[in-house]
Amino acid sequence: MGAALLLLLSLLCSIFVYQCHGACAEVDSDTEAVAGRGFKLGCISCKKRSEVEGSAKINWYFRAKGDTDFVHIYNYDEDGPSVKDDRFEERLEWSGSKRSKDIQDASISIFNVTFNDSGTYRCFFHRTLIYDYHEYETIVSKVVHLTVVAKATRGTASIVSEVMMYVTIIGLQLWLLIEMIYCYRKIAAAGEEALREAANAEYLAIASESKDNCAGVQVGE
Repeated sequence: MGAALLLLLSLLCSIFVYQCHGACAEVDSDTEAVAGRGFKLGCISCKKRSEVEGSAKINWYFRAKGDTDFVHIYNYDEDGPSVKDDRFEERLEWSGSKRSKDIQDASISIFNVTFNDSGTYRCFFHRTLIYDYHEYETIVSKVVHLTVVAKATRGTASIVSEVMMYVTIIGLQLWLLIEMIYCYRKIAAAGEEALREAANAEYLAIASESKDNCAGVQVGE
């Protein structure tokens, strides 16, 4: 029984560590694109409870500089991607979560960026969280203010964003290491407990056998 418990704990820890590799970190999108090149519009929304199953549909909207209204330009759902605005036809590509309905990264890429692409982009997560007895609908939105320039510049915001990205990655790795150590200690403690139980059971069995033998000797005398 002790060995079975140890095996179960090892399996649970393995599953937990595997899930940690899929840890989500919300990183802000870059906001400066270079004309004639490609650009990735970042949009990440992490679930607060990763163990809750969910699904999401994504919609992107765009408001060009000087305009007052947002225009629907892109949709991504269970049927796949769909470009909704002729200005972006054959220039948008999905760069987010793949092979999963539980979308947390809804980034898209723009090819052959033009100065007319400058403006405000909004990304909407229409997320459904699936619990045992009900479903919960929620909407999360992110905003990207994009500026298109003729030549790339490296601003302070870009540097800070990159530094924060690396800090987040390192922090997640440290957290994963701590969780692995915790799991290892739990497994080791369970193993020691199982060994103690086995030793106690063996001792009691020997003691009981010895007592029976002594009683048999006394009866024989």
